[in-house]
Amino acid sequence: MSSLAGKLGVVFGVANKRSIAWAIAQAWHNAGARLAFTYQGERLKDNVGELAGTFGPDTLILECDVTRDDHIDRVFTEVGQKFGRLDLLLHAVAFAPKDALEGEFVNTSRDAFKIAHDISAYSLVALARGAAPLMTNGGSIVAMSYYGAEKVVPHYNVMGVAKASLEASTRYLAYDLGPKKIRVNCISAGPMNTLAARGISGFTAMLKHYEAHSPLKRNVLPEELGATGTFLASDGAAAITGQVIYVDSGYQIMGM
Repeated sequence: MSSLAGKLGVVFGVANKRSIAWAIAQAWHNAGARLAFTYQGERLKDNVGELAGTFGPDTLILECDVTRDDHIDRVFTEVGQKFGRLDLLLHAVAFAPKDALEGEFVNTSRDAFKIAHDISAYSLVALARGAAPLMTNGGSIVAMSYYGAEKVVPHYNVMGVAKASLEASTRYLAYDLGPKKIRVNCISAGPMNTLAARGISGFTAMLKHYEAHSPLKRNVLPEELGATGTFLASDGAAAITGQVIYVDSGYQIMGM
């Protein structure tokens, strides 16, 4: 039997075929899960629809701007109507204005700070609150983080601070939702050539740096993130919650 056979999940954050969210969604699907997808705005609707459609013509695809509570409410209402319950949720949503990812962190504007935290961190709280009533048999919520939450990564700036908030939120949610057998964990991925990553100044140099300095002397592969996401979603991780799992070829352990 597949490790996620019979599981029902919803995926937030697919933008295109390079998205980490898509790598994990494929792995969940291959492990037997049935999934719904959301997209943010008309610009991404066709991309997400084309990808999600490969899982079957009846795959549920819903618009969701995570800054709007009415969108979140509608997503979970429709997922509940179609699935009846929910077992899995993937949060791969992050954004900061481009000018906040350039220059010095000290120059971050108040608005950029608010936007980055609302979309990248508070959204996990809002989505977990919406999902929890549907996770009647318990469940697994997986969020995506990055090393910039723990240490300074030049040009990551306010996004690093927002990811730190995301990781702290994961721990508090794990505590609140644990009695309902709902687990909440983060995957801290090494740099991946995604649409979001290409907005970070010096990203190409970052890839080369990880390859040179990580213990495994290479960058992480999308399917490796998918495998970790599947493990965290499975019963094999039944006693793991509130954790940040590093999938970065070992880079996080290095001092210099």
